[in-house]
Amino acid sequence: MLSTNRPANKADNEQTSSVSDLLDRPVANRARPRALIVAVAAAFAPTLLAPATAQAASAKKPKKAKATTITVGSDETLTLTETTTATELAIEEGGVITVDDGYSLTLTVNGVETGSELAALTDGYGGVATAIAAGTYTGTIVLNVAEATDVAYSTLTFPFRQAIYVDADGVDEDKSVPSGVLDGTVTDSEASDITLLSNGEAFNGVYVAGGSYTLTDPTIAFDGNGRCDFVGYGAAVVGTGSGTTLVLDGANISNVGVVRTAVIADATANVIVKNSTITCADGVVPAEYPAAGTGDTKYMITVPWMLGISGNVRATNLLGASTKATYINSSVSSEKWGALSVDGGSYCTLTAINSTIANTGGQGYGSYAIGNVTEHFLGCTFDVGDYALIHWGASAHYGDSTKDAVSDLNDSLSLGLTSAELDDLPVQSTTIDAGRFMVMWYAAGSVAIDGGTQVSTGETAFMCKAVAGTVTVDGSDGATITTGNGVLFQLMDTDRPSSVTVSGKPWSSETTGTYTEPTGSPTKSSSWSPTTSQSTDAKGTFTDIALTGDFYNSVWGGGNASLQGQNLTLSFTRTTVEGVISASTAKHSVSTITKTEYREISEVTNTPSAVVNNGVLVTLGESSTWTVTGTSYLSALTLASTASITAPSDRTVTLTVDGTETTITPGQSYTGALTLTVS
Repeated sequence: MLSTNRPANKADNEQTSSVSDLLDRPVANRARPRALIVAVAAAFAPTLLAPATAQAASAKKPKKAKATTITVGSDETLTLTETTTATELAIEEGGVITVDDGYSLTLTVNGVETGSELAALTDGYGGVATAIAAGTYTGTIVLNVAEATDVAYSTLTFPFRQAIYVDADGVDEDKSVPSGVLDGTVTDSEASDITLLSNGEAFNGVYVAGGSYTLTDPTIAFDGNGRCDFVGYGAAVVGTGSGTTLVLDGANISNVGVVRTAVIADATANVIVKNSTITCADGVVPAEYPAAGTGDTKYMITVPWMLGISGNVRATNLLGASTKATYINSSVSSEKWGALSVDGGSYCTLTAINSTIANTGGQGYGSYAIGNVTEHFLGCTFDVGDYALIHWGASAHYGDSTKDAVSDLNDSLSLGLTSAELDDLPVQSTTIDAGRFMVMWYAAGSVAIDGGTQVSTGETAFMCKAVAGTVTVDGSDGATITTGNGVLFQLMDTDRPSSVTVSGKPWSSETTGTYTEPTGSPTKSSSWSPTTSQSTDAKGTFTDIALTGDFYNSVWGGGNASLQGQNLTLSFTRTTVEGVISASTAKHSVSTITKTEYREISEVTNTPSAVVNNGVLVTLGESSTWTVTGTSYLSALTLASTASITAPSDRTVTLTVDGTETTITPGQSYTGALTLTVS
């Protein structure tokens, strides 16, 4: 049975003789704290682990005690030193139930964690602690006293409470809340068919911090706010620490609440989710949270609006160094914000195979990539509000779940898929349906699209904010790109407002910055060459594909935002392109963007215009054709001997180089002020 096994102190011994009386009578209103020692509590505490010699045995339920009532008056503090069971608990406003330092307190009623209420964010400690809210609770009541699980993050320490705590030695009963485990079997190596329910705040389900552990067919439903998804405080499942492997197979996780994340992978752990359904929906943001939000990750509980989206819960988060998270034959959805996130980590690996990634509330992203992460998406279906990917420095691949590709990942990522599981996974192509953009780059990094991947966007396919974003598309196996607004690639200045440093508040910054559209015309930089390829260029490489749409580079340069210039370099091989490829001037529909206009982020229209610091370098490779549909301004053009430039039917295209009309000849290269016009 679960017991803290602590020796009673002198004050404890003086009160144990009247335990039954204390439980059954109302507590008198007294200002001084008192300690309630329940000598019989151990008899009611459930056993978390199934016997080692009988792995299939179900976890025991608390034994039924006689009717007992605990009342805590409005000016009273009740200190518990042992797990306590009752059938009615009444806490008047101002009444407090507490435990000694080094311990945590969790209330369950009929097996459901309840009553936990987070402190205010402005309490001076990050609002990380929970208290049991005033009210009357009836049913099978267990006040669980467990050893503390303190998890540090930056300058804060989060007092985790969890139904099941696992380390390298197996389940640690002293850190667990066994009365919060309904049904199923729990052993040192696995838990099966368990149900975890919570309508309190910041309660965790399963916390695995060492060794290998498997959750088979768990049902987890949490309704109430979490507090920090950069550490997993309030998450359904956390796998963390060196040497940790956590497998979820057949999980059904449904959470509602601010940063009440479903799955957290952290600190080099390997988390594998198979055959599972994960959904997360927004909660109600605490009133003391800054209206514009904060980018201070200790306090950030809403998505930064400067990404052009809203929401307050992401379904998953991948953290730490070299951590791995993989989703196989699963469905992962968030209402808004994000479904699959990598944030606050470095050199992590995020993988999804034959899975569905979605936003159900019309806004959000499929995945977020930062910190040199590698992301694999094979045979997946994306149905996302805004972006398939927000790119802050990573390598991402979208392709087919071929047998060889999946087998390679099974080996390299230690996924542990059996031969039968590998055989049962069908080969699928990836399908992406993004409400606005396929990718938005805020930092240099690559995206590869191949196999039969089908990309469909409501607006621009590839949105790059003045960084060296690179996309490679291989259409030889049927990959396609279709855009809703006719723009395939937009290279532009960043329109992301910055955070503003604040003082006198728990958080260090607030996202109250404003973007202001530049006026006038760009000034040509004397140090920037728009006609030669640079390491800082944004690049697109397209092979064996038919493309319809435009490519624009509207970067000002000339010292604007410390950027002298930036080029867009495009290469096409055995590819047909129909559209405009040009330097441009891009404009928003509003001159300033604040939080109120957050949906205007990335929303621009282009006017083709002569190159200043925004070179456009085009290479038409083997057997490629560009059908020019409108005036296009380039700085360099190279044609293979089998390449051609044409105009739409019954029209002609003309090239001028530095103002001189020039014949377009296959096998030739041109540099300077290039203008292609259609008449």
